[in-house]
Amino acid sequence: MGKAFLGWVCGQDKCHSSFLFPQEHDIETPYGLLHVVIRGSPKGNRPAILTYHDVGLNHKLCFNTFFNYEDMQEITKHFVVCHVDAPGQQAGASQFPQGYQYPSMDQLAAMLPSVVQHFGFKYVIGIGVGAGAYVLAKFALIFPDLVEGLVLMNIDPNGKGWIDWAAAKLSGLTSTLPDMVLSHLFSQEELVNNTELVQSYRQQIGSVVNQFNLQLFLNMYNSRRDLDINRPGTVPNAKTLRCPVMLVVGDNAPAEEGVVECNSKLDPTNTTFLKVTPSALSLQPGKLTEAFKYFLQGMGYIAHLKDRRLSGGAVPSASMTRLARSRTASLTSASSVEGARPRACSESSEAMGQINHTMEVSC
Repeated sequence: MGKAFLGWVCGQDKCHSSFLFPQEHDIETPYGLLHVVIRGSPKGNRPAILTYHDVGLNHKLCFNTFFNYEDMQEITKHFVVCHVDAPGQQAGASQFPQGYQYPSMDQLAAMLPSVVQHFGFKYVIGIGVGAGAYVLAKFALIFPDLVEGLVLMNIDPNGKGWIDWAAAKLSGLTSTLPDMVLSHLFSQEELVNNTELVQSYRQQIGSVVNQFNLQLFLNMYNSRRDLDINRPGTVPNAKTLRCPVMLVVGDNAPAEEGVVECNSKLDPTNTTFLKVTPSALSLQPGKLTEAFKYFLQGMGYIAHLKDRRLSGGAVPSASMTRLARSRTASLTSASSVEGARPRACSESSEAMGQINHTMEVSC
């Protein structure tokens, strides 16, 4: 995970009332039940924001602090938010029976259209972390017409090679399940230098999520295949994510190399790469909130953004101005939050031209 996202679970958040009364649902899908939590109500023709958490967490542990952060109310008042828990990972989930076949990563992605159809969403903007980012990327590859945009944090697009597979097997024999999850969420440096925070995660991983179910999810994630994506023009019939994508990684996060590789395989005219300074976001989830606001603005949503930290109003930081410029330059005609779907603009070769909008912004 990297310290970039630590404030989400353990930070001191400021809550707002619109997110205090979520609605919980169990949705039937071709591969079993999905626990889904809805916050807010659909807003006109806008897409839903759909989240998917990382291994060892669930939607509460992964996203509560971020979505309860005061500055997020400017976003959440414009969108319905749909939190998806991977099968059996929600708090209080019943343990799966012995011999239960956990859905593959492809099947986890194929469960999501049932959620979209159940609530009548036309399309979604996905926010995924780690394993959840991989699931949402798979979802967008298989069902591109249902995905308006993606924010993929700490995504690793690569399956494990046989050496990594053998190492994971050995680790499973010598390490506890929480230890294996922590090594996925944190770098070795963070495990050593942030003992209080790591211990908080260890306690939550061991007590909130059913351990048998968690082991099944972790095993399936570790057996994932490479994401079948390539930058357009590099190989014949290359597959790529068609929607706007913001890749986010924490400095020195375990997935840093994977995120960089994912960035190299995406359409540079449709991708923003954001590296965040870990110490800033562990204390201020507002850094990522600000980036997300400009990502949405570039897609044609939330025309006017305020920065609550500045008494003068909507004056973004220099790094976020560059982020906004990289996105809006390729979406020049996407301006109406209630009008036609802005993807037509993001996919127009004339609108995008040959400008490379892939960039690194450090916050």
